[in-house]
Amino acid sequence: MNFIVIGAGLAGTEAAWQIAQSGNKVTLIEQKPLKKSPAHKSDSFAELVCSNSLKASRVDSAAGLLKEEMARLGSLTVPIARECSVAAGGALAVDRELFSKAVTEKIKSHKNINIVYEVAESVPAFEDTVTVVATGPLTDGKLSESIKNLCGDYLSFYDAASPIITADSINTDIVFGASRYSRGGENDYLNCPFNKEEYENFINELINAEGAIVHDFDVYEGCMPIEKLAKRGFDAPRFGPMKPVGLINPATGHRPWAAVQLRRENAQGTMYNLVGFQTNLKFGEQKRVFSMIPGLENAEFVRYGVMHRNSFLDSPRVLNSDFSMKKYPNIFFAGQITGVEGYMESAASGIIAGKNAVRFSQGRRSIKLPQTTMTGALCAYISDGSVINFQPMGANFGVLLPLEKKIRDKRDRYAAYAERALQALEEVIE
Repeated sequence: MNFIVIGAGLAGTEAAWQIAQSGNKVTLIEQKPLKKSPAHKSDSFAELVCSNSLKASRVDSAAGLLKEEMARLGSLTVPIARECSVAAGGALAVDRELFSKAVTEKIKSHKNINIVYEVAESVPAFEDTVTVVATGPLTDGKLSESIKNLCGDYLSFYDAASPIITADSINTDIVFGASRYSRGGENDYLNCPFNKEEYENFINELINAEGAIVHDFDVYEGCMPIEKLAKRGFDAPRFGPMKPVGLINPATGHRPWAAVQLRRENAQGTMYNLVGFQTNLKFGEQKRVFSMIPGLENAEFVRYGVMHRNSFLDSPRVLNSDFSMKKYPNIFFAGQITGVEGYMESAASGIIAGKNAVRFSQGRRSIKLPQTTMTGALCAYISDGSVINFQPMGANFGVLLPLEKKIRDKRDRYAAYAERALQALEEVIE
């Protein structure tokens, strides 16, 4: 069986490393330095194109837990990141040049990895070849068309997403469950009710909040940022996504002046998204302004709203939890193109795709990590058929299965999540 990995970013280098470490020969195809995306500057592998921070290092944080799981799964990048770290408080930040250089040297010196520098134009679909596509969110050109042909209409070219919050952080003394006109189940939607004064204060802050700069993204009506809609008229949101029509607040017996609806993001109901609240506000502004929504004053944001060009698969319709295609099981995807978001999340998906590519070639069952682990929960999220409006997701405690016993203190709750995750991972490894 032949192995091919396309793309030498974080996901691609991890996938190639896992295949090579299993004793198999693998060809790693990389387009740099022949071609670079607008975001890439270096010729090295695993280039960090934005921040040099890999987020929190504490094991009782979502990002820290993910990195610890990766290290125990034989990660290439996590040990290197720790060796190349720079002072950053509680975060694991790296000297990006040293990091990329070290990853590149490891890959180039591995006897089982053959590096081919070329611009891939199609995804190999030969029966005797296992392919891992790890080309990132800026995949374009003929390769993008090839992927689209494989996936049908399940490839998006923009990322227009509303914020997502944890269910535990919603104030249920204020928020009530109801669907407009009693259509659907009582808990299909949660509703955050505004009175007139609350609405006016909220809209005033919304239209004056600081936005992020949008590059290479043309907004159309169906993806109108909530703040742009508000600037069209003070009552525009109240006649749009915040319309209260068909809703009765059981606490008052009356219809609220306006309402923000929250919709389940996953089958477990551990996360909710703000319906119709795609936004281009800076993350800090989203936290400040959206916490003014009644019932969300203590909201924990697991993902902020974003609007930018970003190619990613509608993975629940295309991929299995092992990152293989449902239609072509010898083709795997890894990295941000699958809908995992973040440096280490991309690398983690490469680990799982690489390990399972080997197991597929051997006719063995895929590794399936439990959803009590951060890695396993992300695998489950990208393949969860109950997620209809799929959007990329990074590591957060909201994707994990709930704890059996509810713990109110956030720090204690996160520590319990981490302890349970690492224990479950060790059982799988053993």
